[in-house]
Amino acid sequence: MGNPHILVIPYPAQGHVIPLMELAQCLARHGGINITFVLTQTTHSQILNSSALNNVALDDGIHLVSVLDASESNESSNVPGKLFEAISKIMPGKVEKLIRGINASSSESHITCVIADQSLGWALELAKKLGVQTAAFLPAAAANLVLGFNIPKLIDDGIINNEGIPAENKTFQFAPTMPFMNTSDFVWVRMGNLTLQRVVFQMMLGNNKSVKSADWLICNSAYDLEPGAFSLAPEILPIGPLLATKTLKTPTSSAGSFWPAEPNCLKFLDQHPPCSTIYAAFGSSTAFSEAQFEELAKGLELTNRPFLWVVKSDDANRKPNISERGMMVNWTPQQEVLSHPSLGCFLSHCGWNSTIESAINGVPILCWPYFADQFINQSYICDVWKIGLALKRDNNGSGIIKSEEIKNKVDQLLGDNSFKERALHLKEVTRANIAEGGSSHNNLMNFIKWINA
Repeated sequence: MGNPHILVIPYPAQGHVIPLMELAQCLARHGGINITFVLTQTTHSQILNSSALNNVALDDGIHLVSVLDASESNESSNVPGKLFEAISKIMPGKVEKLIRGINASSSESHITCVIADQSLGWALELAKKLGVQTAAFLPAAAANLVLGFNIPKLIDDGIINNEGIPAENKTFQFAPTMPFMNTSDFVWVRMGNLTLQRVVFQMMLGNNKSVKSADWLICNSAYDLEPGAFSLAPEILPIGPLLATKTLKTPTSSAGSFWPAEPNCLKFLDQHPPCSTIYAAFGSSTAFSEAQFEELAKGLELTNRPFLWVVKSDDANRKPNISERGMMVNWTPQQEVLSHPSLGCFLSHCGWNSTIESAINGVPILCWPYFADQFINQSYICDVWKIGLALKRDNNGSGIIKSEEIKNKVDQLLGDNSFKERALHLKEVTRANIAEGGSSHNNLMNFIKWINA
């Protein structure tokens, strides 16, 4: 018997690939486990390209394979729901062929476990059919699964109908220390269009069974970040935040990044005093209108503070006039940026990776959620942990966040030391979860032992 061989299948989006790659690296490093990491052709090329440009090496034992070519995955079409459709209809056959091929070959060690993104219920069911053990991985807050598990009850209580459409505008909490949820902010409702709303709602409802029947249900979170969620769904085991398990002292560039980072941004941060700089970054899928982009540029200028602003390449042709105080880049090594002493606050879309990277570094957050689960994360930040503030949209019908609002909220966040104090406290308790003997660390070690057994 050689080392165990596992198949890891992320949903092919940046926020899903990074934490699963972090997990794969932990398993390869601590457990001596061989990993076949399954991607679409597009994400496969992006990761290889950005790793080469940033000189980031994958751990020995991790092997990337692409199973869905660009024409099949429709990734370039930008048609809502098309990628999801390809993943649920074409990918299962390809993955089954891959597992059967590996397990029929005498030269390769057999795949004994599949770790799949919990949104890919078919992968967990396929593994079970092939007699392979399973682990479902949640790259988001545990609160999202608590919401998913409660969909049948929400329907019974008349809060939503059978299609997931809310009956009325209502705010509630499933438990104390859980985020406040407004029916208009449910994950599926915030998908932007009706097609995607239906697809995501059906997926969340349909995946409940496959997720609950997995041998392990693990989550990139920590007990101390979400005590309410873990008490309501004790079957979810937190093993994170994974980004910090490499080493708590020196964050490194992420191996699963789709885009190469701008190395000079760290030199820019070096020039500024502690807690002075605003870091503005909105993930890989936020899109701004021309008017909103201008207001954001104006707002950052109005703060009169140094700022590092990540502007995606498709927005890079919009070149606002910014002063010497600001630096615009296409992508950053975010973990290194957030752990930099000059950081004062993070102006963020509140994706879960960004949220926990901020928490683990004690950085207050100014919230600008865009879609999906980002509204749940905003409630954690503002209502539960109280380490940030939400930006308010203009109520004149435009729905734009104005430059004055950005400036005022930055002043409020950085002018009141209690935000920083709470953020530093959250940093300490979260790090205790992943330090040796902490609950996340113990869960991860038990998981590795189980794979090795």
